[in-house]
Amino acid sequence: MADAPVLNERAQLLLKTLVERYVAEGQPVGSRALSKFSGLDLSPASIRNIMSDLEEMGFIASPHTSAGRVPTARGYRFFVDTLLTIKPLDRMEVHQLEEQLDTENRQRLVTSASHLLSELTHFAGVVRTPRRNSGFRHIEFLRLSESRILLIIVTPEGDVQNRILHTDRPFAPSELTEAANILNQHYAGLTFTEIRHRIRDELRQLTEDMTQLMTAALEAGSRAETESSEDVVISGESNLLDSQDLSSNMSNLRRLFELFDRKTGLLQLLDVSSRAQGVQIFIGGESGVAPLDECSVIAAPYTVDGQVVGTVGVIGPTRMAYERVIPLVDITAKLLTTVLTQR
Repeated sequence: MADAPVLNERAQLLLKTLVERYVAEGQPVGSRALSKFSGLDLSPASIRNIMSDLEEMGFIASPHTSAGRVPTARGYRFFVDTLLTIKPLDRMEVHQLEEQLDTENRQRLVTSASHLLSELTHFAGVVRTPRRNSGFRHIEFLRLSESRILLIIVTPEGDVQNRILHTDRPFAPSELTEAANILNQHYAGLTFTEIRHRIRDELRQLTEDMTQLMTAALEAGSRAETESSEDVVISGESNLLDSQDLSSNMSNLRRLFELFDRKTGLLQLLDVSSRAQGVQIFIGGESGVAPLDECSVIAAPYTVDGQVVGTVGVIGPTRMAYERVIPLVDITAKLLTTVLTQR
């Protein structure tokens, strides 16, 4: 907050106390509570004057129905950047996270990370799955009917994806085996886009029907890669219904759930997070995504072999225990990095 007014020590302590009390209790904080919890030996009039200054600077606001004050998005930002004391997770909590993220299946790993963050914060956990364009380890074709074939793609990480191919004529099992053998023996490990470029000349040596089957398989595989590279796993959206701060405005809450359903704006925000170092915190309108104006998003990138492959985060109301959520997101990102890099 380079443009923020300079706050003296007393104003900072009162703002810190106000934010902490409001996060803990969810009620506007008055001068009597600030005097009690701040430890400052100030008269009620002095506290009210400092509160008035903080309000004028845009750090706190006064709800119409209360004499107390609540933090604004700007107040939360100053608190997070300047006043927040992070509480590191204890060893037992870290060990529990490590155990629950110990899985060989990447999709289950990502889902587990999202679920864990939701469970531990009581907000929505979100994970941008690892971007991948790594082709396949193995392919199989399975005839379902005369015109439908199941394409089974096993990725290098062991994930399995299925796609239905619609064909103009029935293919014998021997033809399906031949097509799979060609792809597995000569092109395993390449991306489907690379295969499509390399295979053009070789397809001319096959029959027209076989060429159509192989082309359909490569197109389906390319679509599977694209869909996988844009996937977001969200867990615990229903937790936000329990947040009084969010559930009091059903119109905004509806827009938030529409965002979860479409995911486009969320993907853009997670992409911004992936290009930064460490934990990123977006408070209120800072996200640039309108449905998140009443929310905070805490996100961190995770890597494989030094390359950012995804993002992990939490979405909740601006009134959240930042000192706990930030280290949870941070350690989850680091654990995902460790697990994925060790494979």
